[in-house]
Amino acid sequence: MSAPTPARPAPAQVSCPSAQVLAPSAQVLAPSAQGPAPAATPSPGSVQLDLAGRTALVTGAAGGIGRACALRLAAAGARVRAVDRAAEGLEALIEEAGGLAGAVEPQLLDLTDLDAAEAAAVGTDILVNNAGLQLVRPIEEFPPEVFHTVLTVMLEAPFRLIRGALPHMYAQGWGRIVNLSSVHGLRASPFKSAYVAAKHGLEGLSKTAALEGAPHGVTSNCVNPGYVRTPLVERQIADQAAAHSIPADRVLTEVLLKDSALKRLIEPEEVAEAVLYLCTPQASFITGTSLALDGGWTAH
Repeated sequence: MSAPTPARPAPAQVSCPSAQVLAPSAQVLAPSAQGPAPAATPSPGSVQLDLAGRTALVTGAAGGIGRACALRLAAAGARVRAVDRAAEGLEALIEEAGGLAGAVEPQLLDLTDLDAAEAAAVGTDILVNNAGLQLVRPIEEFPPEVFHTVLTVMLEAPFRLIRGALPHMYAQGWGRIVNLSSVHGLRASPFKSAYVAAKHGLEGLSKTAALEGAPHGVTSNCVNPGYVRTPLVERQIADQAAAHSIPADRVLTEVLLKDSALKRLIEPEEVAEAVLYLCTPQASFITGTSLALDGGWTAH
């Protein structure tokens, strides 16, 4: 996700937010001497919810937002199917999940295998569609095969996962579908045609699932964070620095967070708390909507 960029930005590599969360870099994330200092990151209280006996599936679970969601759902007592193609990241996740109230079960899966994705969702009570990838490139230079892969992983796979999960949810009269969208599901930016198209499509899919699922006790919502401290965003900082010919420490306030009222990255754990809240009884009337965690970006 980014603010408008010059007509010919430096090419970025395809990246997947399933790698481990990177520690903040002093060089990259330090506030600009001329810009405002970022607000301190809060320590959010935990949403109270007992998910013992529930099965959740989280895609892109080996790192970033997916990792935070898997750990948070397991801490609430759920048995979590952690789906990712990164074996190393899944191993690290399992080690970190030791001692939680629930359990985390790794499932190595490439979501471009759509039949396998649908089969993996059978029997789940909570589905968190999170996996994604990004390439920053002008449309005329955007590789068609990458566009196809982005739409497959970020839109068609969620459709197949929802399709696999719904029969069980309908049969028991309860289910929660949470789609990790983005500010770019609500707003567009140049040079991110595949990502923006996929997220906009995910918004429509989520609303349709909400309308169909309502009579069966199933809710479907999107969570729309701004820039989250994930490997995907960390890599974009370097790309944007090259594209704008400015030091990396100015990228946050002058480029990425230019339209955000809050001048800081949101943490993956904050997003995970929002995901968990949508599974609570108190959120049972929330469906077919998009929960913006964007620091005021869409207030413009």
